[in-house]
Amino acid sequence: MTDLLTANDRPGAYPESWYAATVEAPPPRPALSGETRADVCVVGAGYTGLSAALHLAERGFDVVVLEASRAGFGASGRNGGQLGSGQRVGQRELEARLGQAHAGRLWRLGEEAKALVRDLVARHGIDCALRPGVAHLCYTDAERAEIHAEAAHLAERYGYEEIETLDRAAGHALCPSPAYRGGALDHGAGHLHPLAFALGLARAAEGAGARLFERSRAVELIEGPAPEVRTEAGRVRADHVILAGNGYLEGLAPRVAERVMPINNFVAATEPLGARAAEVLTRDVAVADTKFVVNYFRLSGDGRLLFGGGETYGYRFPADIAGLVRRPMLKVFPHLEDVAIDYAWGGTLAITLRRLPYLARVGPRVLSASGYSGHGVGLATLSGRLMAEAVAGETEGFDTMAAVPTPAFPGGPRLRTPLLVLAMSWYALRDRLGL
Repeated sequence: MTDLLTANDRPGAYPESWYAATVEAPPPRPALSGETRADVCVVGAGYTGLSAALHLAERGFDVVVLEASRAGFGASGRNGGQLGSGQRVGQRELEARLGQAHAGRLWRLGEEAKALVRDLVARHGIDCALRPGVAHLCYTDAERAEIHAEAAHLAERYGYEEIETLDRAAGHALCPSPAYRGGALDHGAGHLHPLAFALGLARAAEGAGARLFERSRAVELIEGPAPEVRTEAGRVRADHVILAGNGYLEGLAPRVAERVMPINNFVAATEPLGARAAEVLTRDVAVADTKFVVNYFRLSGDGRLLFGGGETYGYRFPADIAGLVRRPMLKVFPHLEDVAIDYAWGGTLAITLRRLPYLARVGPRVLSASGYSGHGVGLATLSGRLMAEAVAGETEGFDTMAAVPTPAFPGGPRLRTPLLVLAMSWYALRDRLGL
């Protein structure tokens, strides 16, 4: 089986993204060598693991974090940087699936997730260009009506009045693309520099006392009353283990791998657009559209278009990532055909069958959170805190998320990829035909 950690990236190095080019990364941290003891061992130094480590350390726990590469190396340092409201699934759909009471608790946790990110950024002085506003733009009048109905429902039932509905003219005034027919602008959502946020969380966790080891891949988890995590050069004995590897947990936690599938997504950064930035967006907000394989974009601080689009389901990234992303980019912005792409990169995220996170107790003293399905900036950060609270005996939030049914992918890890490829082929055809 291809190794996701090494299939597309140099070990111990951040990908050559615009994000990596615009932060000052700290020197590599030491790898774990030999045996150490901790109250909690956290596997993975993305948003989930770093948030868990920070909140545990602030409570006085002795925490060790094991990161296979560098802090923020995975999806946490490569994503579109959108801090969305609620869950990945719309609230009315959640109510139909889970009932009003459970759906309401999930909505409140989604709002907590946004507030938590803002609080961490402010409290720890994380310079990650956090800004308000995410627009959801539509291709059809029916999609626009659906988004407006969701906004009205959130205002009426949950008192959420941060959403500005956009007719076709207002949508075009915001985003001068011929592809869209309006939508909605969520002023309560936001966007940020994802790698800068991850590096800030790592600094905050270390400042609170957590010990972070890089180039320390967890290769074996031994469960029991005193679980143990082994790396290639050492081991951690702990009272509790938190699994926060998301799409990179294959082989370490089979129960998680049955329900959480890694997929690849890709982002490109154009050359600085200068005055032409107004041909993309007229306000400093992020955008996600209604394609099943969603297009998402925003302007960078130096006036580039950061555009995400295209997915693959094999382990390896395509040779021409820029060409892959350029195709959907030009469908949205055909007038940018002459614009050069300066950076293009891929990343591995994780999805679940029903596009809701999978939080679970996978062993007597082992907690896991993963499968954020493209909604991870807030929910991963919150999930880390929820697991820290659960370790401390405060389980309400964790139990609410863990009560969400998360079925295994049909066929398990072996067949989930070919089955998903078949499904995605249908959705791609549907998008092309405008169905």
